Amino acid sequence: MKERIVLLSIISSLLVLLYVFQHHMNTPCALMTILIFMAVYTAYMQIAFKHRVRKQRKNPVEKNYNYTPYVSILIPAHNEADVIEKTIENISKIEYPKYEIIVIDDRSEDNTAQVLEQICSKYTNLKYFSRTKEDFPGKSAVLNDALKIAKGDAILVFDADARVNPNFLKELIPALEPEQVGAVQARKVIINREQNFLTRCQDNEMAIDTHFQVGRDSVKGAVELRGNGELIKRTALEDVGGWNIYTITDDLDLSTRMQIKGWDVRFCPEVCVYEEGVPSYIPLVKQRRRWIEGSIRRYLEHFSDVLTSKDMSLRVSLDMTAYITEFILPIWMVAEIAFQSYRYIKDDSNWILSSMALSLAMCGFFIIALYYSLRKYVKLKPLENIVQSVATSLYIVVLWFPVAVFIVFKIIFMKNNMDWGKTKHGTAKVTTDLLEENKLENKKEAEELINV
Repeated sequence: MKERIVLLSIISSLLVLLYVFQHHMNTPCALMTILIFMAVYTAYMQIAFKHRVRKQRKNPVEKNYNYTPYVSILIPAHNEADVIEKTIENISKIEYPKYEIIVIDDRSEDNTAQVLEQICSKYTNLKYFSRTKEDFPGKSAVLNDALKIAKGDAILVFDADARVNPNFLKELIPALEPEQVGAVQARKVIINREQNFLTRCQDNEMAIDTHFQVGRDSVKGAVELRGNGELIKRTALEDVGGWNIYTITDDLDLSTRMQIKGWDVRFCPEVCVYEEGVPSYIPLVKQRRRWIEGSIRRYLEHFSDVLTSKDMSLRVSLDMTAYITEFILPIWMVAEIAFQSYRYIKDDSNWILSSMALSLAMCGFFIIALYYSLRKYVKLKPLENIVQSVATSLYIVVLWFPVAVFIVFKIIFMKNNMDWGKTKHGTAKVTTDLLEENKLENKKEAEELINV
């Protein structure tokens, strides 16, 4: 009920603003102001990033590889018999002095439990346990149960399809050392990028997400955890009461609650976790539906805490506000064009051409951001980069916008359910040597990433 009230209040306020702008103000000027704000903030993040790179060149800060807290690696597995053995084989090759692997068979209906039992003796640092159908559903509940037996001072969470390079923890763990840092997120990469159009677009999504995460990290803003490849300090996790069992996006919810409590979340683009992209449309829509619903609901649930928190930094508050604006602006633009079209049809005074021009400017702004991200993180040739930037922009509009509209409708009019919306793993066509071909070359390639 709280989420419905907050969302209805936001939508009502937006409609009132639209009415005021339509009848008493110059609407294009208002929209232009928001676009300028977004552009200025994006430029601010980019300048901050360049400044950090320049500062690092002049006064290099070496990673403290002597910081080696005991790490518990948690891998939830629901019906993951097809991939879990290879995942454990990959994760067990991590080169780090102190860690354990805990796999949680979460109410699986396939033979995940049998696979884990068969391979358990092969790995001395592997533990596993099974949850029953009577246990509370959801990834958050799974992780909370695993936390009870985990010995680590740091908790690393992987999805059941995760693949990493052996130096993953060695390169990621130093970022967790500062006292105020509560969690660190690795960069996500789609391992089956070239399987089809959808997987290619998903990897491009990850590239632009990396671009904005790096920017947010540069200004010490509201960096978000992404579930797969998230490293969390145990004291921070306990400070916020563990994972929220009533959310369908454990990572986004945890990020927000940690920032409300004053913890920093950092992002490491030079450390990658590889995962499967979803190769077919319907499962992809289900996955994105969960992501969007979870993202919106966590803001609605923690809305008052964000406004009243005494521990959240001003930078995080401003960054979170700017991020929410990115969700509101497209809705505003569509409503604005609808209003102006109606007035145009009625032959009333209107700003239809200005509104359409601003809409195109917003699309262009996003395509430029995509182009920059693909050049930097995917390293495409210029012509191919342009084609994929435009194609991915269309893919995002077609996929995200209808789902976002549906989710708003669902939150207001439908009952909230704990639909995890599980993504099936093991369907991707991935060659055995693809990880080797795509892996980062440690510091050398990391420097290339930040200097492009």
